[in-house]
Amino acid sequence: MNSSISLVIWVVVLFAFMYFFMIRPQQKEQREKTAMMSALAIGDTILTTSGFYGVIIAIQDDTVIVEFGSNKNCRIPMDKAAIARVEKPEDAVKAEEKSK
Repeated sequence: MNSSISLVIWVVVLFAFMYFFMIRPQQKEQREKTAMMSALAIGDTILTTSGFYGVIIAIQDDTVIVEFGSNKNCRIPMDKAAIARVEKPEDAVKAEEKSK
């Protein structure tokens, strides 16, 4: 009887551990990524998952058109899922003012 109760307790502890250290952080990360994607705007500087920096020039449903390079000739449509990080123009201005 005691062994079956202790087994149930260990199973509950194991599932609680898995939830708080594996499932919950992954859900939080997914919510943050969804919020980042919904806040995309034209003019935002992005970093793609492949390591390229670019500026968003147009936004469609699941696609963004990104301008790469300083010559303004390289415009590539990409999936929103390929965006790893977004930097808003006002964030860059704030960082520049801080450094002065």
